[in-house]
Amino acid sequence: MPPILPDFSSSVKLKYVKLGYQYLVNHILTLTLIPVMAGVLVEVLRLGPEEIVNLWNSLHFDLVQILCSSFLIIFIATVYFMSKPRSIYLVDYACYKPPVTCRVPFATFMEHSRLILSNNPKSVEFQMRILERSGLGEETCLPPAIHYIPPTPNMEAARGEAEIVIFSAMDSLFKKTGLKPKDIDILIVNCSLFSPTPSLSAMVINKYKLRSNIKSFNLSGMGCSAGLISIDLARDLLQVHPNSNAVVVSTEIITPNYYKGNERAMLLPNCLFRMGGAAILLSNRRSERRRAKYRLVHVVRTHKGADDKAYRCVYEEEDKEGKVGISLSKDLMAIAGEALKSNITTIGPLVLPASEQLLFLLTLIGRKIFNPKWKPYIPDFKQAFEHFCIHAGGRAVIDELQKNLQLSAEHVEASRMALHRFGNTSSSSLWYEMSYIEAKGRMKRGDRIWQIAFGSGFKCNSAVWKCNRTIKTPTDGPWADCIDRYPAHIPEVVKL
Repeated sequence: MPPILPDFSSSVKLKYVKLGYQYLVNHILTLTLIPVMAGVLVEVLRLGPEEIVNLWNSLHFDLVQILCSSFLIIFIATVYFMSKPRSIYLVDYACYKPPVTCRVPFATFMEHSRLILSNNPKSVEFQMRILERSGLGEETCLPPAIHYIPPTPNMEAARGEAEIVIFSAMDSLFKKTGLKPKDIDILIVNCSLFSPTPSLSAMVINKYKLRSNIKSFNLSGMGCSAGLISIDLARDLLQVHPNSNAVVVSTEIITPNYYKGNERAMLLPNCLFRMGGAAILLSNRRSERRRAKYRLVHVVRTHKGADDKAYRCVYEEEDKEGKVGISLSKDLMAIAGEALKSNITTIGPLVLPASEQLLFLLTLIGRKIFNPKWKPYIPDFKQAFEHFCIHAGGRAVIDELQKNLQLSAEHVEASRMALHRFGNTSSSSLWYEMSYIEAKGRMKRGDRIWQIAFGSGFKCNSAVWKCNRTIKTPTDGPWADCIDRYPAHIPEVVKL
């Protein structure tokens, strides 16, 4: 009987082969320069000191040439440093933690649904099925007005929620950073569905008596990705206003947007959205570099609004009974996937190592020339980032991104736990996730973080941060009293 050949596919450590390939391609320039430099050094040593001195003496330098060369070098250096973008630092941020009195356990939520929708048991059953599979926990919170039976979503209650969320986050930010209200040069507030007059940014200016020459902006109607749009706007403003501080406030006011009808597509947000908010301090001051937590590296925005389906997949409208709600389309996940692909196409070349870009390019060429049925190569973004903050829009969103980006359970842990503890807090969810990673003591100097958010319109926005210093485990913040209980096991279905 002929000897059985060994199973090379199992014996060869393909993992190390891939690591070797990555190292070779990513350091190709270094590996090429080393032998060249070694060859030059050997030739210099062969010449000997006398020949080197003779070679130097043979060079004739004219004073005019020296002055012109010096001027050219200084001019090029000046142009380079003047045109170089200013570094934008995230000094610190604070997340709002709702009081225990606003907590909405599953039993309370379902009891309210049965009383409010007593004439439509099918809608109650639908909400129960959604809640069972939502990934939310028992400690998520809704504003006081929604706790009434029936709910009382009036303007006064909505303003009250906005004040407690925004002012609490701002107060925490002032305490953590030592920032004084008069030191704020730029203020940006984003809240998608509640846009009163005067604006929420004016409300903040009035509360903290900010300067009369402050540059303030109020963004509305931009969905759950508005937080990163605000970061992008702050970055652009800080590029043209030197030595400035910018405060970004991201929140969503739930009170006026609680849907009281029977349309299933509009009942979904009731099950997922919860109270939350965050205040972020950005600065371009060199003096803030040492104490800043992160440096902003990239912001990439993708807008699919030109497509009708994408435009209407998250749509505020009235139902047949005239009740206003947010309708979520069945095509939402497919549209989000397309938006993510477009965003990845733009951000990939900016962040991926050369090894991943080369594999992607070769696969693309192979599909175009040889076989269109070849499976497209999905770049390994784990080579580019240590941490991922995926918008906690729902379990389905996190599942889809984990599958498409081939991420491990640990990579999406922050997103799942933020959804479980706080629910979908809209544009502020990314900061609860960042806070979770810090609370776990995982954020080290040099770590790269990818924030990904989706929003109505339809938009997919990304921000890339680099950790400026190893961050000590915080003793305060939204996770301070519960981080030891996480990560928690989240079953596929919670039977109610």
